[in-house]
Amino acid sequence: MTPPVPTLLVLDADPPPRLGRLTGRARIVHTDAAGLAARLPSADVLLVWDFASHAVREAWPGEGPRPRWVHTASAGVDHLMCPELAASDTVVTNARGVFDTPIAEYVAALVLAIAKDLPRTLDLQRERTWLHREARRVGGTRACVVGTGPIGRAIARTLKALGITTALVGRVPRTGIHGPDDLDRLMSRADWVIAAAPLTEQTYGMFDARRFGVMQPSACFINVGRGGLVDEEALVRALTRRWIAAAALDVLATEPLPADSPLWSVPGLIVSPHMSGDTVGWRDELGSQFVELYERWAAGRSLLNVVDKKRGYVPGH
Repeated sequence: MTPPVPTLLVLDADPPPRLGRLTGRARIVHTDAAGLAARLPSADVLLVWDFASHAVREAWPGEGPRPRWVHTASAGVDHLMCPELAASDTVVTNARGVFDTPIAEYVAALVLAIAKDLPRTLDLQRERTWLHREARRVGGTRACVVGTGPIGRAIARTLKALGITTALVGRVPRTGIHGPDDLDRLMSRADWVIAAAPLTEQTYGMFDARRFGVMQPSACFINVGRGGLVDEEALVRALTRRWIAAAALDVLATEPLPADSPLWSVPGLIVSPHMSGDTVGWRDELGSQFVELYERWAAGRSLLNVVDKKRGYVPGH
């Protein structure tokens, strides 16, 4: 007797994923956030294509069976993790590997833009104002990258190529990686502090007033991790009081950022709309990655990118 075709439930976002390669190999059901809870019990696999939605976290605690595997088309999993999912036998995977190089390139672009004062150059050009200034040298400066996953390591490699001495800080110290006890010391010496850590109970709000006070007045802070890593009010105070020289946020506590948010007009702050990892064709890469994982799962092979649900990220090797 032919085994039943697995049901793949997709929490949709526009544009939807291209899953044509799974035709006949999965019964694909699409849903929005409102319909997720009712459809979860009948799903074998859940693809969280709408990686900005918190619908999974809200719907998962309901009654009935739950999918055996959940995949999110994002690096972070904090938007879907809840105690019931963490305690279950369901396997959770993420999009580890897709965003590493694009985010590293974006961070390098921000470092160069800030060092060379490019935002002000563009403003002065619009004003038709000729104002000669001196820019900062990048080579020979120091960076502290917080987060030692593939994204953090890619950032470190890219910054080193620019001649920046880079230190990596992770949850546990090991060869080539500093532990949390070294963070304040490294931040106090860094010209660039880059947040690329996952959002967990341990990392929530870790960049607060005390940490910004540790930084040099000439230092710059960049967050490409998760918005919840940063106490945004403390960052605003640090910039307005000139505790630090500049900052860039590609991820924020509230997304999209409301038009009336004070963050738009903070001196020395660059705000971008969570785009550091999104290059041309990125959605196709995410779709292809999921299809390859599905093929492994359907064949009974072990999945890649398995998240440690207690820690909230894929453990390093």
